[in-house]
Amino acid sequence: SAENRAAARAQPRSGPAPVTDVAKLCVCDLLVAQCDVNCCCDPDCSAADFSLFTTCSVPVVTGDSRLCSQKAATYSLDVEANPPERIFKLIDHVNPSVFCIHTTNYKQALSFSSPEMPTAENFDQLLKQFGSSSFSAEPDSWNTDTDAQNLSDVNETYRYEYGVPIQTVDAFLRLPSPVVSSWCSDANPAGFLVNQATKCIRSVSVEKCGNIQAVSMLFYTNSSILAVNITVQSIVVQSLNGMRTLLNGSDVLRLPMILDELCINIVLGVSYHITYTDAGEIIEAAASFVLGAINKEALSIQQSFEISFTQVNTKPVPLSGNPGYVVGLPVRAGFRPQGYPFPVEILLAALILNTNKYSQLTILQSTSNQDCLAAQGARTPILFGYNMISGCKLRITAAMKCQPLTQTLLDLLKGQSFPEYVASFGNSQAQDVLDWVPITHLHTSEQRIYNTFQSSCQIPVSLEIEVKWTKYGSLVNPQARIVNVTATITTTTLKQLPSGRERTIPITSSVVFTDISSPAEPGYKAWPTINVKLPFDFFFPFV
Repeated sequence: SAENRAAARAQPRSGPAPVTDVAKLCVCDLLVAQCDVNCCCDPDCSAADFSLFTTCSVPVVTGDSRLCSQKAATYSLDVEANPPERIFKLIDHVNPSVFCIHTTNYKQALSFSSPEMPTAENFDQLLKQFGSSSFSAEPDSWNTDTDAQNLSDVNETYRYEYGVPIQTVDAFLRLPSPVVSSWCSDANPAGFLVNQATKCIRSVSVEKCGNIQAVSMLFYTNSSILAVNITVQSIVVQSLNGMRTLLNGSDVLRLPMILDELCINIVLGVSYHITYTDAGEIIEAAASFVLGAINKEALSIQQSFEISFTQVNTKPVPLSGNPGYVVGLPVRAGFRPQGYPFPVEILLAALILNTNKYSQLTILQSTSNQDCLAAQGARTPILFGYNMISGCKLRITAAMKCQPLTQTLLDLLKGQSFPEYVASFGNSQAQDVLDWVPITHLHTSEQRIYNTFQSSCQIPVSLEIEVKWTKYGSLVNPQARIVNVTATITTTTLKQLPSGRERTIPITSSVVFTDISSPAEPGYKAWPTINVKLPFDFFFPFV
C-alpha cells in the first residue's frame, strides 16, 4: 500500500544492535554476591550501600573503546541528598580519535578466528572474493526492522550520498577495472558522483565470443538503476583498422555474432552518463557503446569504461577535483555577464563559465618559431600545482603604432576574454557565488626604455599570475582550496627608433602556485605527525 511504501522510504539505514550492554557491564564487580566498596555499577549493592560510598571508582563504563560512537554508562554520587544517592545515566559517547570503527558490521571480526591462508587450492576463490577494488561483508542483520524494508519500494526514491555504490535490481552498476594485473574484474562498483575512467584486458576468442557476457551490450544494459532503465544513447562501430562510424539508430541491440571468420559487435568501450537531482536521486541513465570486431588471431581485447554525472537542469562542466583541486588538473574560471549587479535570484543563475569551452584559466602557449604575432590565439590551460612559464619574441619597427600594438599585446597575454573569477574548489558550481574567488589585477612598470617611438609609449611585456592556495579540511585528507589569485601586468616604455631599424622584445607569461597553509610551531613540520600506536589486532582479519 501507499502507507507501507512511505514507511519503507522513511525507514533509516541503521547499524546493528550493540554487542555489549554497557548498563549490565561492571569491571569493578570482583566479589561474588557481595557489594564491592565504591563500585557504583555493582548489582549486588543496595541503596543503603550506596549511601556509604565516598566516590565511584569507575565513573564511566563503555564497550569497545575503538568505536566512533557508542552508548556509555555514567555513575556518580549525589552527596547533597540525605542519604547520599547513586546517579546512573546512559549517554552517547563520541570517540575523538582519528582512528575509530564506525560500525561493527563484519560478523567475523566479532570473534578471533584464524584467517584463511592462500594456498594453491583456494587462491582462485580468495581472488574472486577479495580481489576487486571493493567487496561487501555486510551482514544480513544490518537493518533491525526487516518488515519495513521492501526493495522494490525503496528503489523508487533511493537517495544517494557521494561515493555510495549505485544500486541496480540485481546488485550494483558494474564498471570493470583492472585488479592485480591488467585483466578486467567485473566486481568494481560505480560510486555516486565519482567520475571514473578505466581500461583493462579481456580474454576473448572468435569461437566463444557469443558466450562471453562481458563483450555483449546486454551485459551493460539489462539491469535498471533502481526505477530507471539504462537507455542506449549512441553506438559507434570500429573496424579492424581502427576507423570508427557512428550508427544512425541506437535503439537496436547488437549482439556478438560470427561473420566470415570474424566476431563482430563485441563491446570495446562503454560510457555511462548519469543524471541526478540535487536531492541525490538518479532520474536518468544512458550508455554509449563502441563496438568492434576480432579475428581468429586475437586472444584478448582492451576495453575502456567511463562514467560521468550531471545534475538536472545544469550544463555539464568538467571538474578538477571533488571537492579540492587535484594536482595536474586545470584551474576552473569564469566571469559574470554584463549588466551586473542583478537581484540575488538572477545573479545565482547568471554566473556562467565562459573563459573557453572548458571553463579554464589559460596563458600564452609558446610556439616553435617564437613569433608573438603568429602565436595569437594559441593558449594552454593552467594546471593546478604546476608552475609554468611561456613566451615569445616581438619584432618592433618604427612604422608600428603605439595604441594598436598595446591592445595586441594585451590580447596576446590575457586572451580574448580573461576571466574575472576562479573556482575555489575543483567542484565549485556556477550557482554557488561564494565559492568563486575574484582575480585581483595589478600593474607595474619596468625601468627599461626601448628607443622606438617618437613619443614615449607604454606597452605590456609580461603577465604574472600568482595562485595562493591552502590545505582545507582534516589533517588526514586535506583538500586543496584556492584563496587568492593575482594577475600582474608589467609594462615598459618605448621611444623613437630610427627609420629602417628593428628591435626584438621578449614577451613572457608565468604562473606560480604558493601554498599559504598555516605553518606549525617553529621546529615542527608544517603537517605534524599523528603519533598513535594502533592495537595489533585493530584491522583484524585484514593485514
